[in-house]
Amino acid sequence: MNKAVIMARGLGTRMKKDINSADMSEAQASIAQTGIKALIPIDRPFLDYVLHALAEGGYTEVCLIIGPEHDAIRDYYGKEVTTNRLQISFAIQEEPLGTANAVLAAESFAQGEHFIVINSDNYYPIEAYKQLRLIETAGLAGFEFEAMVSKGNIPPDRLTAFAVVDSDSKGNMKKIVEKPNMAQLAEMDKPYYISMNCWRFGPSIFEACKNIKSSLRGEYELPDAVEYSRHTLGETYAVLKIADAVLDMSNQDDIASVTKKLKGTPVSL
Repeated sequence: MNKAVIMARGLGTRMKKDINSADMSEAQASIAQTGIKALIPIDRPFLDYVLHALAEGGYTEVCLIIGPEHDAIRDYYGKEVTTNRLQISFAIQEEPLGTANAVLAAESFAQGEHFIVINSDNYYPIEAYKQLRLIETAGLAGFEFEAMVSKGNIPPDRLTAFAVVDSDSKGNMKKIVEKPNMAQLAEMDKPYYISMNCWRFGPSIFEACKNIKSSLRGEYELPDAVEYSRHTLGETYAVLKIADAVLDMSNQDDIASVTKKLKGTPVSL
């Protein structure tokens, strides 16, 4: 299993929002205003570090899900950068209709094989990539809450806005709760494990993406597709418990902390 899908279609609304206190270079500020988080420079584009980690984890084929307007990403990864370890292709999500709709754009890339799906604005630990390659079912990397706080760059109050995943005695997903309240957390096992959209999928996910209804936001959401695949299609999801952090590049305030942690990291694509 050596295929990875990166969701890079986002509009970058949060990143475009000016934060006067944000510590960033002029070059970083210029790219931040475009909303293209993948290209924010830390010596080189942020997404280069993500791609390097994928290559280190054993992946060789990458599909970037982009919008028709994302010429900058297509030009850089299709024309400007030289890759020796990765084969990079593109799939177009015509409209920003949600994460499940984005995954659906990668159906021809997957060719019936298993693949992983990640966000373009997160830097994930290489160990998570390696573990997802070792399982045989679908799966999700769950990141320990305390490790996210101590090793990452996401404040605890922001972490509570992410989904929390709970597993059964066999290590398979029991439930995943978006933005859990205190009562819901009390029913879940400790330590808490956070979902940061680091998935392994089989071909059934495409059937699920095609059959779910849009959310109240008018988007087709990946968690809804996962639930459909579990309860309607009988898919099992292993939960891999990772005691490490994910770096998040959501808004301008994140740029300095991500730069500090990644600057100087060697990159080989």
